[in-house]
Amino acid sequence: MQITDPDGSVPSEVPEGRPRTEEPRRLEARLTDADRLYRAVVSSGAAATLLLITLIGIFLLIGALPALKEAGFSFLTTKEWNPDGQSPSFGVAAMMFGTLVSAVVAMGITVPVAVCTALFINEYAPPAVRNGLTSLVDLMAAIPSIIFAIWGLFFLVPTLTPIEDWVVEQIGSWFPLAAASATGSSLFNAGLIIACMTIPITTSIIREVLSQAPRHECEGALALGGTRWGMITSVILPFGKGGIIGGSMLGLGRALGETLAATLILSIAFEIKPRILENGGITVASGIAIQFRDARDMGLSALMAAGLALFLVTFVINFLAAMVVSRSRSGAST
Repeated sequence: MQITDPDGSVPSEVPEGRPRTEEPRRLEARLTDADRLYRAVVSSGAAATLLLITLIGIFLLIGALPALKEAGFSFLTTKEWNPDGQSPSFGVAAMMFGTLVSAVVAMGITVPVAVCTALFINEYAPPAVRNGLTSLVDLMAAIPSIIFAIWGLFFLVPTLTPIEDWVVEQIGSWFPLAAASATGSSLFNAGLIIACMTIPITTSIIREVLSQAPRHECEGALALGGTRWGMITSVILPFGKGGIIGGSMLGLGRALGETLAATLILSIAFEIKPRILENGGITVASGIAIQFRDARDMGLSALMAAGLALFLVTFVINFLAAMVVSRSRSGAST
């Protein structure tokens, strides 16, 4: 930043003791070449991101047009998937239902676990282990999805199956959601494995936001006689509401698009099954992965249409989340 006179010239030094008669100098910020380069790079990156999203949407729309013209509005209500048959009949109702159910199960587990873990690391963990726990959570967020999927398939699901059978036997007769003829390869188990993938990244984001809560307010709450939990509920959680929502939505985005866990865990069935413990189900991502290799012209267009539906759902959810985050205190400050 350079100080200039009103006429743009650089003022000369004034001898000591001699008053200035000119107008008061004003401060004017002049960008250097490095500033302009940085601004151009950042602006180009933001523009490239928006352009890429737009191009993806256009690509999916162009590829989906033949299928959308063939199926019409029934594309949203049809469960069957037979786009390459002599009488094509296909839709995303079953796949979208499975996607939403597995995502709801995953986020129902992810959000409370992530918030509790973030609060423990920031507020309760001893300083000697705090950095280690933070690094461990960040490391878990980098584990590939295939590792979680294989672990779930060969360890978690066989371990949970006897428990689920007992739950079905005890409450399945009067609680419809828990009724099932067979368990193991269900939407609930797929959502549980997806939760294991979303917990680390959601925890990492929430912990980072909650750590930025103003400490003077936290200390003030404690000085007024509040308990640690009272300080958390009255200061930290209200401040971090935007971060909790933002981290949860990022985890939800991964849950909606998770492919490997749903493909390996689910017993594929194009059906709408409200009984989440019963075998069978499909998600949009797993359906695309399974059907892509054998799809022909109309089948490929139908898969593009399914991808477009998932793209729009994810876009709308993240747009609404961004509006909520921007209006929160932590969202405005971070």
